[in-house]
Amino acid sequence: MTRQRLLEHYRRYPKMQAQDVLKFLHQSAFGCEHLATSLEDATNHIVKEYEEVSPKGKALIEPLDGQYSRAHLTCLNEGLGAQTLSRLFFLSAKEEASGRTQLEQKLSVAKMLAGEGLLPFSLEELETAINKWQAKGYPPVRHSETFRQAYRPSYRVIANRFVPFLPLFVRLDSLQRKGPVTLAIEGGSASGKTTLAQMLAKVYDCTVFHMDHFFLQPYQRTAGRYEEAGGNVDRERFLAEVLKPLSRGETVRYRRFDCGTDTLSQPIEVIPKKLTVIEGAYSMHPELSNYYDLSVFLDIAPDLQKKRIKKRNSPAMAKRFFEEWIPLEEKYFAHLKVKERCDLLVAIDE
Repeated sequence: MTRQRLLEHYRRYPKMQAQDVLKFLHQSAFGCEHLATSLEDATNHIVKEYEEVSPKGKALIEPLDGQYSRAHLTCLNEGLGAQTLSRLFFLSAKEEASGRTQLEQKLSVAKMLAGEGLLPFSLEELETAINKWQAKGYPPVRHSETFRQAYRPSYRVIANRFVPFLPLFVRLDSLQRKGPVTLAIEGGSASGKTTLAQMLAKVYDCTVFHMDHFFLQPYQRTAGRYEEAGGNVDRERFLAEVLKPLSRGETVRYRRFDCGTDTLSQPIEVIPKKLTVIEGAYSMHPELSNYYDLSVFLDIAPDLQKKRIKKRNSPAMAKRFFEEWIPLEEKYFAHLKVKERCDLLVAIDE
């Protein structure tokens, strides 16, 4: 992959220098671990840079060669908040234990390309730059002056796990400028609904409710109920205990369903924050969907879904997913056109 990424980088930036390749590969191996100091500082720097550079055009996400990408400040043109971008940048910072090993492997590929005449500088020039850099312990690198003058780089390095959800962050930021927001996260089993909710909690410090806390109570488990598309969740209690109080700006008092005892827990009080996230299949049932300001559907590829379920569960539990729960979800999605009614769709394929 390093070879392909470097050639793509050269095609995008034909005036790049050896120094810019070193920077590209350092970011690919280490991400932004050396730059994240505090969230406040990161936000202030983004605001100042955006005002000075005034980047034009659509948002550009530029993959690096690894687990990171460059998110150009043009993302702010589309409505992404500076604080959200700084949170993504800050949350992406971590110590890469194998960073040096990765970097040196990537540098060997760069030298091969330079030796083949596929980069805009000689192998000797690149090796000289690498040797000087190595002697200093591979510190962070600035872009060359040639690169800065030609391309005026203005971006932040973020982890790739955030990239598929940037359109969602943009919509959330735009809506939150107008007031409190309630988001529904829909999708099939193992599509990453809970993981996305956890991500949003870190990015936005939001309130999260889980549809898994609203399984049917024993008296509701009738043949007629299971015949309904989306009937196998206690949507009536979820509406009464969560969505209606939320819509009135009230404190939410709800009871979690305990699968071990088939009973409801003692009431839990939750004071909603500016963003409230509802995650789980059946959250977009027509009796509930009008209470949301935004909805997203995580569309997982069937092969990946099967792989994840087998990895996470015992054979007996996986069998129940394949034979009971997934067919019920698919019936609900198809009959009530859930995917089509969601505002955003994110393909989950890896």
